[in-house]
Amino acid sequence: MKNKKIVVGYQGIEGAFSQEAMFQYFGEDIEAKNYKTFEDVFINLKNEEIEYGILPIENSTTGSINLVYDLLDKYDLFIVGEVCIKIIQNLIGNKNSTLENIKEIYSHPQGFEQSKIFIDSLGDVKHIHYHNTALSVKYIKDSNSLEKAAIGSNRACKINNLKILKENINDNENNKTRFIVIQSNLKSHPDNNKITVGIKLKHEIGSLYKVLGEFYNHKINLTKIESRPIGDGTFSYNFYIDLEGNLSHDNLKKALNNITKEVKKLKVYGSYKKCKILT
Repeated sequence: MKNKKIVVGYQGIEGAFSQEAMFQYFGEDIEAKNYKTFEDVFINLKNEEIEYGILPIENSTTGSINLVYDLLDKYDLFIVGEVCIKIIQNLIGNKNSTLENIKEIYSHPQGFEQSKIFIDSLGDVKHIHYHNTALSVKYIKDSNSLEKAAIGSNRACKINNLKILKENINDNENNKTRFIVIQSNLKSHPDNNKITVGIKLKHEIGSLYKVLGEFYNHKINLTKIESRPIGDGTFSYNFYIDLEGNLSHDNLKKALNNITKEVKKLKVYGSYKKCKILT
C-alpha cells in the first residue's frame, strides 16, 4: 500500500512562485491544491481540506506582504516552516511579439514593484494589476495579442509556451521572497531556531520599550518587527516579532513570561527552522 501524499495548498496556478516555493520545501511528491486568493488557502486549511498552506510573507525588495499577517491573526493558524527562494521576474509575451509592440503589461502589484526601473523605462505602457504573475502569463497566452505582455517566472513562460521578451527585469538582482508554511497546530521541535510572536501593547508610555528591553536583557536576537493596525478605530496595533531561539530555552521562557505581564495580549504564532536562501 502506497503512503498517502501530504496535501498542500498555495495561491495561484501552475507557474506561480508559490508553487516553486512549495516544491522547494516539500518536494514534488505531494498532492497540491491551488486557490485564487491568500484567504482561500487559510479557509481550506481551517476546514481541513489541506494539511499545509504556503504563502509569501516578505520580499527582500518590496517588504512585507501585510495581508498574510492579518490573515494569520484572523484564522488563528501557525507557522511551522519557511523557505526562501530567489525571484527572477521576466517580461513575457506571445511567440511573435516584440518588446517594441507592447502597449499593456499585466502583473500582480509585487511584480511591478520589483521591476519598477525597467517597466518605467518602457514609457507610455499601461500597467494593469492582475491576481498573480502566473495568471497574468496565462492571460497573455489566452489573449493571443502581440501588444500585451506579463511579468512572470521562467516556469510560467514554459508552461504556457510563450516567449521571454526581456529576462531578469528585477530592480535588484538578489531579489528574494520568504514564504511561510502554515498548519493548524503549533509545532515545537528541538531543532527549531526561529519563533514568531504577536503582541498587543497597553496604551502606556514606554510599553514597546519594556517589551524590547526584555528581549535585550535575556540576550534574544530579534530579526524583524512588523506592525499592523488592529482596525477597531483606536489606532492600536499588533506587533509581529521574529526572533531567534527555541521555545524550550530558559531565557526565552523567562522573557515571554515577563512580557505577558506587560502587554494586553501575547501569542506565539510559530516555531520553526530558519530558512536557507535557495536559488
